[in-house]
Amino acid sequence: MNSTWLRRFTTTAADGPRLVCFPHAGGSATAFKDLARALHPDIDVLCVQYPGRQDRYREEPFTALAPLAEAVTEELARELAADGRPYALFGHSMGSLVAFETARLLARRRLPAPQRVFFSGRGGPDLRDSAYDLYDDADMLAEVRRLGGTDQSMLEDPDILELVLPALRADYRILGTYRATAGEPLTVPVTALIGDSDPIATVRDAHTWREHTTGDFTVEVFPGGHFYLFDQTDRVAAAVTEGLLTRAAAS
Repeated sequence: MNSTWLRRFTTTAADGPRLVCFPHAGGSATAFKDLARALHPDIDVLCVQYPGRQDRYREEPFTALAPLAEAVTEELARELAADGRPYALFGHSMGSLVAFETARLLARRRLPAPQRVFFSGRGGPDLRDSAYDLYDDADMLAEVRRLGGTDQSMLEDPDILELVLPALRADYRILGTYRATAGEPLTVPVTALIGDSDPIATVRDAHTWREHTTGDFTVEVFPGGHFYLFDQTDRVAAAVTEGLLTRAAAS
């Protein structure tokens, strides 16, 4: 794609609804590569690439959520205006917060609303995270090891760590300093997805997203921990496909 912010991991662009995916803290667009390939072929999956990682590693990462969401919204506004196709948002962990704030900004600008928003791996924005902004590198790496979802051998390679730590530090600062501001709830359908043994977010936490939309609300629970979606890719793809295509058929 001709975009600094968006990546596509399928060979051709589908002509159905778009799914815009937002990665977790320390994550990159490639976190959604397997999901993109497992989804219904009619769904065009666009994965957000935050600055400071992979092919954008020379760029300064964002350390606050509001300007990050603003930048993503600007990019999506241009993309959505190009053809007016229906779309949905999918955020995992920190990506859920970025997706939420992006959806709010799109609504404030009176841009077309998503068909559905999928919030994965965390509770609603009012739930406070740990003081992640106070973590040093050892604390961060211990947390990354605890949560899994990352090739552990990478964490032992000094050269790789030198590349990934700046983005990880920035993302942990985002999580530690984020505070949801008052505002109107979303008006679109929301699906919250959660692993049944996630060590940092519970099924009850997932239900708190109900307070942040006036639209239909469902919770999907999967076997696994914080990165359940890597092990349950086909089941997650089925849930997303059903949520999107059912909605499209009803509209």
